[in-house]
Amino acid sequence: MHSFAYRNGSLHCENVNLGDIAAAVGTPTFVYSKKTITEDLAEFRRALAPLNAHVAYAVKACSNKAILNLMAQQGVGFDIVSGGELWRIINAGGDPTLCTYAGVGKTEAEIRYALEKQIYCFNCESENELREINRIAGEMGVKAPVAVRVNPNVDAHTHKYITTGTNENKFGVDITRIEQVYATIAAEMPHLHIKGLQMHIGSQLTEVKPFVMAIEKVKPIVEKFKALYGIEFWSIGGGIGIVYDGCLASGKPEWWAAHPEQITIQSYADAIIPLLKDLGLTIIVEPGRRMVGNACAMLTTCLYEKKGEAKTFKMIDAGMNDIIRPALYEGYHEIWPVTEHSGDTITADIVGPICESGDFQAQNRAIADVKPGEVLAEMSAGAYGFSMSSTYNSRPLAAEVLVDGDKWHIIRRRQTLEQIVEDELLPE
Repeated sequence: MHSFAYRNGSLHCENVNLGDIAAAVGTPTFVYSKKTITEDLAEFRRALAPLNAHVAYAVKACSNKAILNLMAQQGVGFDIVSGGELWRIINAGGDPTLCTYAGVGKTEAEIRYALEKQIYCFNCESENELREINRIAGEMGVKAPVAVRVNPNVDAHTHKYITTGTNENKFGVDITRIEQVYATIAAEMPHLHIKGLQMHIGSQLTEVKPFVMAIEKVKPIVEKFKALYGIEFWSIGGGIGIVYDGCLASGKPEWWAAHPEQITIQSYADAIIPLLKDLGLTIIVEPGRRMVGNACAMLTTCLYEKKGEAKTFKMIDAGMNDIIRPALYEGYHEIWPVTEHSGDTITADIVGPICESGDFQAQNRAIADVKPGEVLAEMSAGAYGFSMSSTYNSRPLAAEVLVDGDKWHIIRRRQTLEQIVEDELLPE
């Protein structure tokens, strides 16, 4: 569940009126709920209590350092995919020794930096990457902790851009070769310490079955590697989906009662615990979207209305540079007026100011008939919202705000035009 609801005709985050934030900070602005994040983390820990489980937050979902600091305060580990993310975690007060480092293209500088900071483990994606880490670790006089990402060839039935677990994806080592790769590490790479095994089959999974299939497929290999190499952990990845369509209603228990098929943290745990509890290993889970996705709404202002022969358009001040999900992979976000409407709806496209036909947040959507000047809330914007934003069309990056009960804090100031160009130089 999340902490967004209408009260007395105004949309609130926890106990704060979103209209007050828009008036004070302007729009576009991303507003995060601290309560939603901490409660979801607590639910993960309760549900996975029968296992020796460790939560590693997937930083790429939302990497504001205030969010990372909140995670660190809760004792969470981190799943990172770049040296920059590792730097962010340290800068935010996080512990680098709780970081697992994934990604297919680690550079030499990034590998050295991660070894210097003594990360928990590299999750490696290819044999050549393993050889490079072995070489660098040898030069530094250390042993690098490694796991290999196995690709179990399980179709997660999600969007093609966010599936990662089939043999047509760039990620991981094919399950048919994984035993050979581990044998090669043991025989030929003396500067590596085999610490575990990792997998991740995709993002925004809405059913439990693919998780179960992947675990069942890989478990015999895990048992063999525990016997052969003494591995300490099995990272089973992330990917638990959130509610996008029905987001506002899903804040109420009765919505969940009416949607028993919707994956939850508890249904996920109930399905996987029987398969994992007898292994005697640390089980690492890597939620990102599930931790922050429903914990945020992006505030945007309606600028204009244009009625054409074919369509009605509502122009807003947030564009695909602010949230690219609808344009990139047909992502759906509910969009609600901050001041509640009780009148008729209108079918319209909600579009931004970017000079691209793909700059839309909703198409052919039944929405409240908002007028210019009204503030809208684009829901479920916490994951891959700000973290994928850009300054395309020379538009400054949005502000970010964290709500805590009846208080709120700016956690990123709105970027200025001067800041956009401050690193650009004219030739002498």
